[in-house]
Formats: sequence, structure tokens, C-alpha cells
Amino acid sequence: MTHLWLKLDLAAPLMAFGGVSIDQVGPTRSFPAASMLTGLFGNALGLQWRDRAAHQDLQDRLVFAAAELREGVLITDSQNAKLEKTDRGWTTWGEPEGRDGASYGAPHRRRRDYLADAEVVVVARFRTGAPSTPDIEAALARPARPLFLGRKPCLPSRPILAGTVTADSAHDALMAALPDPAGLRACWPAEEGPAGHHRHDLPDLRNWITGLHAGTRRVTEGRLP
Repeated sequence: MTHLWLKLDLAAPLMAFGGVSIDQVGPTRSFPAASMLTGLFGNALGLQWRDRAAHQDLQDRLVFAAAELREGVLITDSQNAKLEKTDRGWTTWGEPEGRDGASYGAPHRRRRDYLADAEVVVVARFRTGAPSTPDIEAALARPARPLFLGRKPCLPSRPILAGTVTADSAHDALMAALPDPAGLRACWPAEEGPAGHHRHDLPDLRNWITGLHAGTRRVTEGRLP
């Protein structure tokens, strides 16, 4: 069956596609995660963080593939903040978090990886339901809020929506969306393209009800013919 696919042009001075985080270390992959794209589309639609079921539905119906047009350079940002005992910061769960210990117990340290000057093309569609693929297209054309690519400092350098293509599978849609796909590194769902490439279980799903990352997808990574 032929489907309508959105073509997304992800390009920015800095992007972060996420990975498996351990402690304070936040890595990035070469391709966007399903959870990251879900958040991007939800932001364009104007969804709130508390709209957990709506985000979960978007992720469950999302089908996408990605190709790397420009690899970019990996940059690591080491963040060290001195927080006094009375200093408090907001968290993603909506409650302020303070420090324990004396007047100054220990620095708050984090490490975050970014891709500098990379460019990735994504083709995406949504299985039957609402909002539909055309609904997401309209939201990306006129987003409810400013969009970012992975983390809030990562502002896109051009409009994300770059058109549409029609194709039977994610792999075919990616080939149709690229003017010269030969040899590009790409990633697509295992059931949405040819076999014979590297297949593995990718942990890029979020349980939006609990707010935790959990679950894997079977994907194929390889070079486009």
C-alpha cells in the first residue's frame, strides 16, 4: 500500500538525538530516536507534558526512517554548577529539586554530547488514527511553539518540514526523498525495508505514561544502494 510520508530536514549548529544515558552522561546517536521525534511532533501540535496518553499514541503510530547527509562533529559539553543548599531547580516532573548536605555539598555535574554541523533527512508517517500524517504536516508548517532538535538549545537552522513523498515502505520513502541516496548511512524499521543489513534492537522508546525510557524497536542500519 502506498503511503504519504513527511520529509523532515534536520539541520542545526548543534543537535542531540539521545542515547542510553547512564548517571550524568547524556550521549547522542547519529539518528533521531522515536521518543525524540514524538516530542518534536507533540511540541508542534501544542501538547503539554501532562498529555501523556496523546504522546504515547503518537509514538505507537509513528513509522520513520533516517539518512545521514552530513556526519557532523561530536562535541561534549561538560557542565559544572555550584549550587548552595538553598538553591533549587525545576525538574521535568514539575517539582523543584534542592540540594542536601551543608551550605555547599558538591558540584552538580553533567556531560552532554552534541552533533555539530550535522544534517539528517527523516521520512515519517503515522498509522491510522488522529492526528493523521496531514495533521502533523500542518502542525510542522505552523507549529504551536518553537521547535528544537533534541535539546532546547538546539534550534534548527532552517524549516524542518521539507515536503512529502509517497512510497510503500520507509526505505522506499527515504530513497524517494533523497536526490542522491547512494552510499548514505541510513536507519529504517526492520519490517520496512530490505534485509541483508545490520539488524538490532534499538532502545529509543519512552513510556510516556510513567515518563521513563523503556522498550526497543527492531531496526536495520546500513548503506543505501
